[in-house]
Amino acid sequence: MAPSELEDLLRNLENVTDVAVIGVPHDELGEAPRAYIVRDSESVTEEAVHSYLHPLIANFKRLKGGVEFVTTIPKAPSGKLLRRELLAQFKDSTAKNRGTNE
Repeated sequence: MAPSELEDLLRNLENVTDVAVIGVPHDELGEAPRAYIVRDSESVTEEAVHSYLHPLIANFKRLKGGVEFVTTIPKAPSGKLLRRELLAQFKDSTAKNRGTNE
């Protein structure tokens, strides 16, 4: 499933105002989808996101790369999602969590 298909599904979730999905490295799968979600209510939790998607998508399409709640999604002036910036942020945070400067 393309990231945009998951994004379209997630935009239909109540209290989600913006979303971006990227592929991130995954130890078992090679790559897994990860969602960055802007929400306007604390009722949108990672569990709520997974529960919402469960009946809509196959197991291999699940957000096994995780869900992160953010205040904004990086976009170009044209409105295009800047997925490469999200991937760079993910790699930076992963490196910091490992205590390395990859």
